Amino acid sequence: MAQIITRPRGTEDVLPSEVKTWLFVENTAREVSRLFGFKEIRFPTFEHTELFLRGVGDTTDIVQKEMYTFLDKKGRSITLRPEGTASVVRSIIEHSLIQAGLPIKVYYIVSNFRYEKPQKGRLREHHQFGVECFGPSGPQADVEVIALGDTLLKRLGINSVKLEINSIGCPQCRATFNRALKDYFKDNFNELCDTCKSRYDRNPMRILDCKEDSCGRIAAGAPVVLDYLCPECSDHFEGVRKGLEGLGVEFSVNPRIVRGLDYYTRTVFEFVSTGIGAQGTVLGGGRYDRLVEELGGVPTPGLGFGTGIERLILAMKESGSLPDTVEGPDLFIASVDEGVKAAAANLTLELRGLGIAVEHDLMDRSLKAQMKYASKINAAFTIVMGPDETASGKIRMRDMRKGTEHECTLDAAEIAEFIRKAREE
Repeated sequence: MAQIITRPRGTEDVLPSEVKTWLFVENTAREVSRLFGFKEIRFPTFEHTELFLRGVGDTTDIVQKEMYTFLDKKGRSITLRPEGTASVVRSIIEHSLIQAGLPIKVYYIVSNFRYEKPQKGRLREHHQFGVECFGPSGPQADVEVIALGDTLLKRLGINSVKLEINSIGCPQCRATFNRALKDYFKDNFNELCDTCKSRYDRNPMRILDCKEDSCGRIAAGAPVVLDYLCPECSDHFEGVRKGLEGLGVEFSVNPRIVRGLDYYTRTVFEFVSTGIGAQGTVLGGGRYDRLVEELGGVPTPGLGFGTGIERLILAMKESGSLPDTVEGPDLFIASVDEGVKAAAANLTLELRGLGIAVEHDLMDRSLKAQMKYASKINAAFTIVMGPDETASGKIRMRDMRKGTEHECTLDAAEIAEFIRKAREE
């Protein structure tokens, strides 16, 4: 027997019994996006590596440790997409969408790829819903994007999360903060991990986001970024807080949130759960006012968030809000003998054309085995077709849930109408 090939570590199969939950999450995300005026965008699975070096930041864990990068057949460096924002920015620049009018409000549902240690709710291939908004610079836009995330979580029944917000300032006030961080970490430099030692000169704020225990302990006493905000950034953050309060969106200020990407400015936020593993962030994002310019576009403010579909489903389990995934065909047609199989197949196809989900026997089972199978696949109704039924043109529709029967003619339109009415009851 040939050796069984298994899926790569850090990836998951979504089985037919699970897909309904995924579709529910994805469709809910699409509907909430529509309500907030966001339209879907799609972009490639891989990009030129330079996009992520410039867009994500070469001091981030993503770029330094986690990207799937390879050379194509012409020697060009290509990277599987580790996140969505950089690709969206590249796309709107390339297609001159900014010149077509602002704001630009888009969403996406994509797979991302990061070579990291697989754990609960965190995979090497994960699926992400994200939104991006370009144009507005005021705090009201931050509030609207956060409100979209809050609405999505509530629509999914996720009640085990808390919103935490912070401001990491603009480049000007962050420069002052970075000097304070370097002064602080200087005394503990030798205790930092090798990655954080390299960040010390290039981007010391990244040390605050390190997942190593030793760095975390050292960072616990570090200066707080809110103490270094310039007046404009401070006013912006106050506007975000007042806006959220005005909408009744509960939040707390967490000055340790910096997010794991270099492109963020000013507002950053996370919806955090304690019930889905060590990495508790369910949804997170923030503002990135310089990213469009950094990638070659005209200066354009931007903001957005991302959330993993897998993590949303874990949070829904934690909240007990998973949808009922039991489903089956509207009808199963059982065949008594070989002579009626063609008629059963024709009726099946005709009913499918009328919008009725129908299954019929493909395994040459006995009638008893067919009925057992119909029950197994949760068929709502069954009919039995044999020589008598085809000769008389009459069949009995059995309601598999109620155990009742209804006689009707062997007519696709009549059968379809009966099933439609039953659906509405």
